[in-house]
Amino acid sequence: MELKKRAPRNQTLFLSDEEKIQYGIRLKHLQKAAVLEEVLDHTFCQDTLEALDLLPDCFVDLLFADPPYNLTKIYNQHAFSKVTHHAYEAWLDSWISKLPRLLKASASVYICGDWFSSAAIHHVMARYFIIRNRITWEREKGRGARNNWKNSSEDIWFATVSNRYVFNVDAVKIRRQVLAPYRDRTGRPKDWVEAPDGPWRDTHPSNIWTDLTVPFWSMPENTDHPTQKPEKLLARIILASSHEGDVILDPFLGSGTTSVVASKLGRHYTGVEIDHDFACMAEKRLAMAQQNRAIQGYRDGFFRERNAIGHRTEKSKDRK
Repeated sequence: MELKKRAPRNQTLFLSDEEKIQYGIRLKHLQKAAVLEEVLDHTFCQDTLEALDLLPDCFVDLLFADPPYNLTKIYNQHAFSKVTHHAYEAWLDSWISKLPRLLKASASVYICGDWFSSAAIHHVMARYFIIRNRITWEREKGRGARNNWKNSSEDIWFATVSNRYVFNVDAVKIRRQVLAPYRDRTGRPKDWVEAPDGPWRDTHPSNIWTDLTVPFWSMPENTDHPTQKPEKLLARIILASSHEGDVILDPFLGSGTTSVVASKLGRHYTGVEIDHDFACMAEKRLAMAQQNRAIQGYRDGFFRERNAIGHRTEKSKDRK
């Protein structure tokens, strides 16, 4: 197969025919009920409705799901067709109802949706879990709409199995540039830190996320998956709602972002993806993560505002 020609600065990951064979060998397929050792740190290439019935009981600390939204969309060799609101709720229930058996009592659940599917997701999740919050993140991509407001945000519903759950707020603080660095009477910084690259303040994260960049062609994490989530988004969720050594499950793995970030952050992962090429891409990215564990926008234990490092560099140049 002749590979697609790309511009010199295009870093989008792709699979050669040889890599499809190489990484395809690593994929698993559940045919009977599995025990924990058989599912940790593996990618399963099969329908999630089938796989969820065969995964072990109570093994998951954190579940992240980015299911098809209620839109007509093609995912490589598989398509999802828009259905009625009630039909979409029924489809959501068909797999969300299978999750409680898999989750520990202290587990957290995050499920993604757009504005049209968000209400249905909330309705179904509330049947099985305790809803904690709705995160809205800015998805600034696309050229706009002619006859409506441009869709530039998505939701992530956060829920827990019980009132005993993990939330590591100190692990997900955002390091922001301080525009008005006040000092106290002794001249010491007031609620900010002087650093070589300027004054910063570490702030608690809210449920509005505006510092994410949807992967695009010049980013080394980018793939051809049509709805790929940023590694930075998964890092924030995984750090907040799990500990090192915990198990992260993604039943709609796509090109593997959840598993990749879990691996980079010292967690175990289990991923299920129905499309063979996307599952192979997940395995390729996992192999690459063993050599490069960097997560764009997350450094030295802190999340940075979008373009903060470059912005600070330019400001410093201006002052010279």
